[in-house]
Amino acid sequence: MAVQTAEQVEPARPGKAWLRAVAWGLLGLVLLALSAAPSLPVPERVADEKAFLNAPPCGSKATGGTADSDCTRTIRGTVVSAERARSGKATVFRVQLQAPVPAPADRPIDLQEELSDRIKPGDEVEVTTWRNVRVAASHDGVSETLPGLPDEKAAMLVGLTLAGVWLAILAFIAAFGSARRARRSATGRSFAPRVPFGAAKCVGVVAAPLAAGFLAGRIWDAWTAVGMTVAIWALIALPATIAALRWDRDRPRTSTPATAQLEAEHSRAN
Repeated sequence: MAVQTAEQVEPARPGKAWLRAVAWGLLGLVLLALSAAPSLPVPERVADEKAFLNAPPCGSKATGGTADSDCTRTIRGTVVSAERARSGKATVFRVQLQAPVPAPADRPIDLQEELSDRIKPGDEVEVTTWRNVRVAASHDGVSETLPGLPDEKAAMLVGLTLAGVWLAILAFIAAFGSARRARRSATGRSFAPRVPFGAAKCVGVVAAPLAAGFLAGRIWDAWTAVGMTVAIWALIALPATIAALRWDRDRPRTSTPATAQLEAEHSRAN
C-alpha cells in the first residue's frame, strides 16, 4: 500500500484533491441512502418474530378456537421420495411428501442434521408450520428445526444496515481527508499521508456486522438481538478501524534527495 505525502517528488494538485473529495462525499451519500433500505422492515420482522415465538398450537384454548388464528399447526404426510440433492453449494437430504398435503408442506423439505439418515420412502413425517413458514420436521420422536425461521431475519437486516452505514462513514472520512489535503497543499503546508482502504479492509467492514447479526440472532430474540448486533459490531469495527488508521499513519517514510530539498526550502520559507 503506497503512502502519499506532501513531501513526495510529485507536486500536490489541489484541484484533483477537491474532485476526489466531492466524489467521496457523493459516494457516502449514496451508500447512506442504500443502507436505509434494509432497516425499514426491521420493526415488522421483530413483530413477526414475537408472534412466532408466542404462537400457541392450533386447536388449543389460547387460539380461541378459530381456524385462521396465528398458531402453529402440525401436518402429517407420507414420504414419497427421499434422496440426496444439491442446494447451491451444499448437499441436502430432500424429502417430498405424498400428495395431497396442505401448503407449505407440499413443497420439498431440505434436511441437513438429525433426520437426514432416518427417513425413507413410506415413512410418516410431521411438519410443523406457522403462517406459511415451515418451522420443523419430526419423525419417530426426532425433530429438526428447518432454516428460514422468522427469528433469524431482523438481526441480519440490521447487520446489512450497519455494513452500509460504516462504508458510508469511511467514504465521508476519505472526503474530509481529501478536502483537508487540498486546503493544505494550496497553502504549501504538509499534510498527513492518505490512508488507503483496500479490498481486505472493506471485506472486514462488511463481514463484521453480518457476523454480529448472525451471532446475535442465534443467542437473543427480537429487539435484544437487534441491540446486541449493534453493540457487538461497534466493539469490533471501531477499534479495528482506528488501529488501521494509526498503522497506516505510523508507517516509516522513505527519504530521497528531492525530499530533502523540499524540506530545506520549506524550512527557509518559514
